[in-house]
Amino acid sequence: MKTMFVSFALLGASLAYGAALSADNCEKLKAVQPADAVFTTVELVPAGPAPVPPGRGGGAAVAAPAGRGARGGRGAAAAPPPLPAYCRVAATLKPSTDSDIKMELYLPAEDWNGKFVMQGNGGWAGSIQGIGAMQSALREGYATSATDTGHTGANGMFALGHPEKIIDFAYRAVHDTAVTSKMLIKAYYGKDPKYSYWNGCSTGGRQGLVEVTKFPDDFDGVIAGAPANPHIHLHAAGVERSIELMKNNAPLTRPKLEALHKAILEQCDALDGVKDGLIGDPTKCKFDPETMLCKGADSDNCLTPGQVETVKIEFTDVKTKKGEVIWTGYEPGSELQVSSFLSVPTAPGGGWDSIRILGHQDADYDWHKFDLDSDVTLADKAGIDALTSDLSPFKKHGGKLLLYHGWADQAIPPGHTVLFYESVLRTMGKKQDDQSQESWMRLFMVPGMMHCSGGSGTDQFNKMAVIERWREANQAPGEIVAEHVSGGQVDMSRPLCPYPQVAVYKGVGSTSDAASFSCKVQ
Repeated sequence: MKTMFVSFALLGASLAYGAALSADNCEKLKAVQPADAVFTTVELVPAGPAPVPPGRGGGAAVAAPAGRGARGGRGAAAAPPPLPAYCRVAATLKPSTDSDIKMELYLPAEDWNGKFVMQGNGGWAGSIQGIGAMQSALREGYATSATDTGHTGANGMFALGHPEKIIDFAYRAVHDTAVTSKMLIKAYYGKDPKYSYWNGCSTGGRQGLVEVTKFPDDFDGVIAGAPANPHIHLHAAGVERSIELMKNNAPLTRPKLEALHKAILEQCDALDGVKDGLIGDPTKCKFDPETMLCKGADSDNCLTPGQVETVKIEFTDVKTKKGEVIWTGYEPGSELQVSSFLSVPTAPGGGWDSIRILGHQDADYDWHKFDLDSDVTLADKAGIDALTSDLSPFKKHGGKLLLYHGWADQAIPPGHTVLFYESVLRTMGKKQDDQSQESWMRLFMVPGMMHCSGGSGTDQFNKMAVIERWREANQAPGEIVAEHVSGGQVDMSRPLCPYPQVAVYKGVGSTSDAASFSCKVQ
């Protein structure tokens, strides 16, 4: 960000930390508008009912699941509690002549907890998607912000002929929003936040990893869920998988898919010591779809040769000609949620815009020309992703990185997050200066959880509490008790374990109670 028009001192001592702050105090923030930004709204919003957040049409990675797996839905949501009074700042950041980055910042007018948390995006972003999360953070006393990453629309067309907007989407919008937010926090309260946190899933997970690598001092703690990183590789693998499915052209029927799911559970469900409809570690599940090949007439309980191949395509890693894994396949246990088992694509899915726009800068590029090896190399030049596994600067900053991913993720196959975690350990060493890398980075894989949330697993846990205790009190997370909610009631709890440990049943006690499980390496 460029130099501000005036210094923080113009606001005077009236903006004291912890005190109730008036509309005048909020209005005075206009005086610290940066030279490369335009404040469109600066207002004190009185305490009252929370406005309904806008829809996520600007770029959610996937639609919200209609069901919640074997344990059903959450039930009708209760009306959200009211919001406290806050100073709302809406701004447009213009770090380049072609930039148009929208951001919002909420500043509690009283009872600020002294902390800042920024919310991530989903899919191609294209809107400020974190309003609901910002409202929740505001109720808990955080100053909080989010950005649209510099464009509108849930696709990659914004990048056609706009290299500066690509930079904004890749990293600049998040970084500049964080810098601007911290500047305004200091101006409003008269002091910097004690701690700054990032909270994101999907694209928000990628954004968190990019921040960790490019701007390691921006955040003290980063929550990166189901990271879509590398964005290019995820999308290229989706394209390759779609093309292979089209060539094979053998979708399963719903009864056959359910039979497949049943067969997988029969073989792998009890590997963690209990049959509960959850596969604790799908990588230990060595299911061979050939075992379901029809021996005689076709039926709902067997698969044709083409359908066996469909299952193999879905579960198999996508690799280059040299054997490099571009992205891992879907994990056994996720099949009921993966739509392409039932419906053969009619065009390349998985983010074709990453290839035709970010790679070729050609909206009419013919997907029949797609070559995994060369197109990934070309599109990688867009600079969207964090392609390093050396996170030493973030560790040196004192940062903590909480990674998590659902094993039943139907949008972003989860194995690649494991590969990233393991690559960091290979690059930096499992121990450094006689200290395990687990002192600052841990991965939690969630059995049965779909994309970011949902599914039959225990998908609910307080991520902010985990990262705060870790960063502020040096209490590294061991077992994290997570819950599954159905009909507004908790119907199961289970420990989430730091990878590579898994929750194993002790042999006694309720299988719906976390106390009946312990974390072990199997």
